[in-house]
Amino acid sequence: FLHVSREEQKQRFLERLEEPQKHWKFSASDIRDRQYWDAYTRAYEDVLCSTSRVSAPWYVVPADHKWFARLLTASIIVKELSQLDLEHPDPTEAGRDELAAARRALQSE
Repeated sequence: FLHVSREEQKQRFLERLEEPQKHWKFSASDIRDRQYWDAYTRAYEDVLCSTSRVSAPWYVVPADHKWFARLLTASIIVKELSQLDLEHPDPTEAGRDELAAARRALQSE
């Protein structure tokens, strides 16, 4: 879950209003919805606490600094993938026959 602080969100909205090439990212509803910040925060906390499991955890990533959020997210992904103990599947007999046929075809070129 990428968490942007209220102050950072404000700065990003102001930037979108100042830069014409970013106007498409802005909606007037963004400003109206800010009045519900505390309620949204409580709702997110409830959802994350209710649905996070050891086997499928939520990570709350501070996202005010995009470079840091990307670094932290990448490190979490690497950590989680390394714990999966993944292996390449063994080919079936038909798959091995297909690989052998492909090898013969390439070698005969």
